[in-house]
Amino acid sequence: MKRTNVSIDTQVIHAGEPNPRIGGAVSVPVFQSSTFESSSASDYHSIPYLRLNNSPNHIALHEKLASLENTESGLVTSSGMAAISTALLSVLKSGDHLIAQTGLYGGTHTFLVHDLTQLGIEVDLVDMSDISNLENSFKPNTRAIYVESMTNPKLNVIALDEVVARARSREIVTLIDNTLPSPVNFRPAEMGFDLVCHSCTKYLNGHSDIVAGAILGRAELISDAKRKLDHFGATLDPHACFLLHRGLKTLPLRVRQQNSNALALAEMLSTHNKVLAVHYAGLEHHPDHVRASKWFSGYGGLLSFDHAGGAEGAHEFVKRLKLAVEAVSLGGVETLVTLPAESSHSGMSPAERVRAGIDAGLIRVAVGVEGIEDLVSDFKQALSGG
Repeated sequence: MKRTNVSIDTQVIHAGEPNPRIGGAVSVPVFQSSTFESSSASDYHSIPYLRLNNSPNHIALHEKLASLENTESGLVTSSGMAAISTALLSVLKSGDHLIAQTGLYGGTHTFLVHDLTQLGIEVDLVDMSDISNLENSFKPNTRAIYVESMTNPKLNVIALDEVVARARSREIVTLIDNTLPSPVNFRPAEMGFDLVCHSCTKYLNGHSDIVAGAILGRAELISDAKRKLDHFGATLDPHACFLLHRGLKTLPLRVRQQNSNALALAEMLSTHNKVLAVHYAGLEHHPDHVRASKWFSGYGGLLSFDHAGGAEGAHEFVKRLKLAVEAVSLGGVETLVTLPAESSHSGMSPAERVRAGIDAGLIRVAVGVEGIEDLVSDFKQALSGG
């Protein structure tokens, strides 16, 4: 099934499915084989071999994911960080300059400022809440701009359209991490972004049982990324491919419920006397609410809030929760909470966390699909003792 104007609800079910079906199987089987007959291979990168990401399980996923993000091509990887690092290293080399926004996911931040710079790639982190800062950051050797659709955990949304426009006028590649909105809420390629990255561990799979990533975008750029990935070896295991393929089929159902639950929970938290501030773009007082409302179909299932009791209050709150689980990651059907300063952003220095607004009392909530009345009740009772 090629990408058409059918709904995303239909695409998640039918796009990328083998035609004819393999052995008549309604679900794509797990191809637990490392190697395949290769009489038709035209070059090394097209040899049918598991590490080269071209098993039937990989091919079906590539087509389905590209359809969902409305891109020309796609590539799955063994993790979200594998997707991000591969995508960046496929467009950058020693001597190049990368512009990235501030407030990025902690793992990405550390990769940019520590690992890329060791490879001779110049990196500037720019506060793009004021887009004029981007205009002043270009250099003759700038080759790419990297941003997130929504930042983690403060849920900021920068002027993404201006990022694309200013990059295009200079023929600079744009990369974006679209994990948090998922293609249900936002499709960056339709705005003009060249490469879209995902941690498929999160919403795309949705069941907290695999680690996976994806790179989606223009065909020639995906081809370059595949060549890098073929050598890096960050291939997604066929059984993980199967689980991701299965999880995708309920993506719109899950995300819409998480959109609704997160908004309701954020509204409750914003009125509670134990909460200093709630960070969720669906709230009218969020600084980027208007921008998010213009571009996104929903505000996502992730929110964060500052506990009035600081680190001590945050820890007490987490201990009192009965339904929500203290665990890293997000996007699953169950509600998870974590303290970013001690988990996702612990790799940053204290000074870097201060600049990013990651305080010790900040609590991140990955809202699941439970009954919203139950979640609100659980959070209220946990706050009452914090």
